[in-house]
Amino acid sequence: MILRLLLGDQLNYEHSWYKDTQEDVCYFMAEMRQETDYTVHHIQKVVGFFQSMRNFASWLSDKGSEIVYFELDHHDNKQDLVANLENIIKTKNITKFEYQLPDEYRLDKQLKDFSNQLSIDTEVFDTEHFLTSRTDFSDFFGGKKQYTMEYFYRDMRKKYDIMMITTKDPEGGKWNFDQSNRKKWKGSPEIPGQRDLKKDVSDLVQLVKKENVKTIGNINVTKFDWPTSREECLLLLDYFCENLLIYFGDYQDAMHLDEKYLFHSRLSFAMNSKMLHPMEVITKVIEYWRNQKEEIDISQVEGFVRQILGWREYMRGMYWAKMPGYKNLNKLNNVHKLPGFYWTGDTKMNCMSSAIKQSLDDAYAHHIQRLMITGNYALLTMTDPDEVDQWYLGVYIDAIEWVEITNTRGMSQFADGGLVATKPYVSSGSYINKMSNYCKSCYYKVSKKHEEDACPFNSLYWNFLDEKQQYFKDNQRMSMMLSLLHKMDKEKLSKLKERANHIIENPNEY
Repeated sequence: MILRLLLGDQLNYEHSWYKDTQEDVCYFMAEMRQETDYTVHHIQKVVGFFQSMRNFASWLSDKGSEIVYFELDHHDNKQDLVANLENIIKTKNITKFEYQLPDEYRLDKQLKDFSNQLSIDTEVFDTEHFLTSRTDFSDFFGGKKQYTMEYFYRDMRKKYDIMMITTKDPEGGKWNFDQSNRKKWKGSPEIPGQRDLKKDVSDLVQLVKKENVKTIGNINVTKFDWPTSREECLLLLDYFCENLLIYFGDYQDAMHLDEKYLFHSRLSFAMNSKMLHPMEVITKVIEYWRNQKEEIDISQVEGFVRQILGWREYMRGMYWAKMPGYKNLNKLNNVHKLPGFYWTGDTKMNCMSSAIKQSLDDAYAHHIQRLMITGNYALLTMTDPDEVDQWYLGVYIDAIEWVEITNTRGMSQFADGGLVATKPYVSSGSYINKMSNYCKSCYYKVSKKHEEDACPFNSLYWNFLDEKQQYFKDNQRMSMMLSLLHKMDKEKLSKLKERANHIIENPNEY
């Protein structure tokens, strides 16, 4: 009898394991405290994964496969992966153990160590999900000190013949239409809204509470709106193509108080749980665009493809190239605590309050809200990246360490010293005002610099540059801002720093 382990983010309905039903194979899945407790997760994240796992287990069972599934309160559930596996191997007289490569370093190590001490045969399989192997990233950059996503992305376009005219020439005459992807949404074009997937998850929520699993965030138990089956994921993909793709690229960086999703697809959870394959998503989007070329500009599609074919694969490659050391990087030596309002949204800063409350209500924020609002504030206040990591890993439904830590510790917090990003992604309030309507109804004034009612981002920005300038003195992309810093009136800089330090020392007053 073969035992095959399936982790909660290995819900690949198209995996070759399932092409034929085998009588000598038993699958095992479990809702474990090991996974709910390694950080404090959003309630919607816990429910989303558990509901998706249950749906997957039911699908496997319907196909005729034998499956052992432990719910959170199952009497045989040991709440720890190794203990569960040891128990099943013993009780079912298992002669071979098989598993798919985990995408988190901690689980990879745990399963390697477990397999090495087993007296039965073991075999490891690929998840058949990603478009690159764990080592393709390192092989591509060949030991170079500087990594550039754009070159990696172009190579992926060529390798998979995605939007290419010839083997060297991209469609549209450009590789990257990022300059076209930075529009502020001002109320038009009309946003169709999102595909309704609402369902009742009250039983699961009650179970999580009964078992005293600590969570953060909110949930509407009768209107849970994340996809938890392959059918729902495909519905979401179709809806994106037919209703949102047409303006996705233009407004992918925009933010708005009344429109939390704008033209975003909400497909990241579907892909990160592996219910959708990245190439399946890319192919569907491109095929739809080709049939609608008169209406949909190439910039809308390229911006979407770049996020999946380029950025997603790139970040996973960086993760496996740099772990486990990457998890401890703090190149800017930031040490401050994350303010308490990250768990409540109770702050007078409208952008922060909106982004945080949205995150707590929906387990969702798009990449600019994460990068240039909550991440920007954390970096400007020189917050310990360990604390920032834990918040991002817990609060978002799509957050799995391989993708969260490289985006947070790398791109957002510059804690890796520039491995992911060539410069720190920091800004004053002017960028937030440029890309959103947050500032119009804010208690603080974006036009003011260091007064009591001045936008906190303004003083924090210049203070950060002054405090950390030694880290950026050789960074060409920071030279202009450092030059402006050095030319600034000393008295003005002193006032900016005084206000910034008060904000850092008394965050919950703001």
